[in-house]
Amino acid sequence: MAQSPAAGSSDTQFVLPTLTVTGDWLGAPTEESEKTYTGSRTVVDNEELHERGALNLEDALRATPGVQVLDETGTGILPNIGVRGLNPLRSERLQILTDGYPIAIGPYSNVGVSLFPVTLPSLEAIDVVRGGAAVHYGPNNVGGVVNFVTRPIPAETSQTLRERVTIAEDTGNIFTDTYYRVGGPATDKLDLQFQANIQRGDGFRDHSDTEVDNFIVDARYYLNSEHELATQLQYYDVDAELPGALTPQAYEEDRTQSQRPHDAYEADMTRATFTWTYTPSPDVEFQWRNFVHDADRTFFFGQNLSGTGHWADPGLPSTHRADSPRLFRVYSTEPRLAVSKGRHDITVGARYLTEDVDFDVNRVEFASNTRSTARDWHLDTQALALYVSDSMRFLNDRLTVTPGLRYEDVNMDFRDNLNDNKEKNDTEEWLPGLTVGYQATDRLFLFANSQRSLVPVQIAQTTRDGDVANETAWNYELGGRMQLNPELLTSVTLFRIDYEDQIQFNRTDSRFENLGETRHQGIELDNRWQVNPNLELGLGYTYLDTEQLNGDNAGNELPNAPEHKVSADAAYTYQAWIASLNWVYVSTSYSDADNTEEETANGSAGELPAYHLVNTRLGRDIAVGSGRNLNLALAVNNLLDDDAYFRGVDVSPVGRLPQPGRSFILEAQLDF
Repeated sequence: MAQSPAAGSSDTQFVLPTLTVTGDWLGAPTEESEKTYTGSRTVVDNEELHERGALNLEDALRATPGVQVLDETGTGILPNIGVRGLNPLRSERLQILTDGYPIAIGPYSNVGVSLFPVTLPSLEAIDVVRGGAAVHYGPNNVGGVVNFVTRPIPAETSQTLRERVTIAEDTGNIFTDTYYRVGGPATDKLDLQFQANIQRGDGFRDHSDTEVDNFIVDARYYLNSEHELATQLQYYDVDAELPGALTPQAYEEDRTQSQRPHDAYEADMTRATFTWTYTPSPDVEFQWRNFVHDADRTFFFGQNLSGTGHWADPGLPSTHRADSPRLFRVYSTEPRLAVSKGRHDITVGARYLTEDVDFDVNRVEFASNTRSTARDWHLDTQALALYVSDSMRFLNDRLTVTPGLRYEDVNMDFRDNLNDNKEKNDTEEWLPGLTVGYQATDRLFLFANSQRSLVPVQIAQTTRDGDVANETAWNYELGGRMQLNPELLTSVTLFRIDYEDQIQFNRTDSRFENLGETRHQGIELDNRWQVNPNLELGLGYTYLDTEQLNGDNAGNELPNAPEHKVSADAAYTYQAWIASLNWVYVSTSYSDADNTEEETANGSAGELPAYHLVNTRLGRDIAVGSGRNLNLALAVNNLLDDDAYFRGVDVSPVGRLPQPGRSFILEAQLDF
């Protein structure tokens, strides 16, 4: 059960919270709920999102312990977010939610987030849960759960208008970001809100023209004191050129150029959620959650099919242009009941989800202008999940023990219309979990948890050569949070992931392979110090040890899994001014399972360099009368212009993919 702070509790102590029964296990994304959560959790709040010089929402996550971000566009349209050494490419090892609803275009069959309908201005907070939530949120939560929380409807009618301009130093490219929000009570029973986010311009490289439209309508209706209805409607559309990866030689000549003139990306999603909440008493809550989305996303990419080398080598001219449209129609319904009785807080829930997917690849040969169909697949998925947990309180409510169990039944039907081939993948898994939280003293909270997670075989994986199986993993955490004094909060988490049958994509052979058993373990440290009313400091460190435990690469580290990560930040407020400085250091890592150290000629493998990223921002609030506030700011992203890259991803899998260089951000926001 989620817990809320007791009345009169102090921010400087871990005062035992009183229970508010709710079916939402995570509860509100606040600093107080983070302090007494029975697992590793970081809430990136509104201030950190919008006042720390982040280039995009991925950038805003960089300092979070255990999180790795690889930015391929600088515009936030295609995120690459990983946790604890799990593959960050297309954020495919995370359960990513928006307001508690999955955003993956295929929550079971296509967990890679190749359509990301979230933009930074529309967010109120990001809730990063790295352990303890697998029973209640699944599947695909081996790395944890990331919940993007959109701006709530305000209690009083208000508006926000924001304009942001990003200028890339190397190229002079300009990217504009216009945001408008209006919301508040329409009647005494109905609250409404409208948000619009329009983004236009170029990223930091050539061939990166980008257009994004994101429109969101929220409504909340109070039938009476017991019944509440809430809905959200969203339309998201993106049309972008993709600069793609570079050969090592081209990267050294000019990292802002593009060798992939035929790469592009188009996508749109229409999305709706509906929630009915019935609260007959403080001890009972019933929630019925529903969502549906209709999505269409297409990558366009050049291919060299002459047989002279890897089809995606950026050093080779393209002989074909391919497109890969994906049409997704997804519906889910999830009732859940939370009941508090005596020392027990019980949650029972069920979810039924369907996916209807068309999965095509078409090619045009440049020499003859001949068009052909290389792939015509259709996928049908039906999934049923059941879960139950019981939070039991002991020792005058200082000890909470929560056993839980999740059952997943997934049925996937695959049809290859070109070759008249059919396949099935049916999965049944029982996923147990146990979380423990102990209020040792008023200032010390200890936790431990262990949960099992599932990632079903993706249909695209089974159609290639190679033997792959469902991925399962056990997650373990042991940690604590201590308020060392009223101004200093520190947290320590030991973690371990024992992964069975982890799947990775082999760029060289263009196939998916089971690495077999892998192990991820390490420690996360996080410290927040309120030096005085004006100055706040933060310091974090993550040590990560990964290992492939069997197969040809036994003993090797996992790809894209840096051993060390350090973050530090400072925020200083003086009257109406606020200044911030943030630094993140990430150590070297390998880009392939073979742990290739010397870079290949085309950049397909090799060690990835360490890098430093420094962001800074200076802003000022200006009262403009009648309750209106204007905030003006200047930010510099990648202040040191650090030169960093990772290996290609998705339709451009070979070569170096530059991360953004230095850029300047001008912002103006009016709240009225």
